[in-house]
Amino acid sequence: MASVASQLTRIALEISPPVARITLRNAPLNVIDLPMMEDLTLSLTEIEAQREISAIILSGEGKAFSAGVDVAAHTPDKVEGMLSKFHGVIRAIVGTKKVTIAAVHGPCLGGGAELAMVCDIVFTAESAQWGFPEIKLGCYPPVACTALAALVGQKRAAELILTGRTISGREAAEIGLASRAVGGTELSSALDDCLGRLQKLSPAALSITKKASYAWDSMHFDKGLARAERIYLEELMQTADAQEGIRAFMEKREPKWAEK
Repeated sequence: MASVASQLTRIALEISPPVARITLRNAPLNVIDLPMMEDLTLSLTEIEAQREISAIILSGEGKAFSAGVDVAAHTPDKVEGMLSKFHGVIRAIVGTKKVTIAAVHGPCLGGGAELAMVCDIVFTAESAQWGFPEIKLGCYPPVACTALAALVGQKRAAELILTGRTISGREAAEIGLASRAVGGTELSSALDDCLGRLQKLSPAALSITKKASYAWDSMHFDKGLARAERIYLEELMQTADAQEGIRAFMEKREPKWAEK
């Protein structure tokens, strides 16, 4: 395990059977860049091969869970590779046999929110900030477009994705985006309580039950995400506004939308 952990530059991996802890570490806001995606892929592959691991905890170091995927990776020359890498991570989390638990505090936005929302159980600080702000850059969040409605309902999903509105951890739990919201100081104890319950259960039964629970959704998710990726690359990235939105963010200015 030391050999895998020593290769990681953007996350910390701690293995203490039956739990594996992945901590996002890219100060100050744990932005998910390409090296972090590669670290996550490597870690999830390693964890999946270890039969004694039954739960994965995903959290962020410092003052954020994650402010999202690196905007610089959305440029036309990088976006296809970025989507492939990031969605590979998402598919690995969705497909793992382990119980996945996200512990969210601070900003949890865009790709960071997508990473958290696909976990089985999500604990969030009441004061955390959740949102999908991609529309403000002339883009959209493919994972959220595919799976958010199943969690919060079609109308709530549409509002969050189409307006880019940020909500609190408390509201995220109320609408079903998170499992439970707690005071910031209670996040660790909520996590420990959940792990205590899981560790009394059969790892084999948990794994098989998880597979059965998602059997229907997983078929739709695979097809839906593939279609959302295709639309993103073949239609969205061909618009002047998508490229303008990314440029404006990088240049710290308001975008000038060309297409009305």
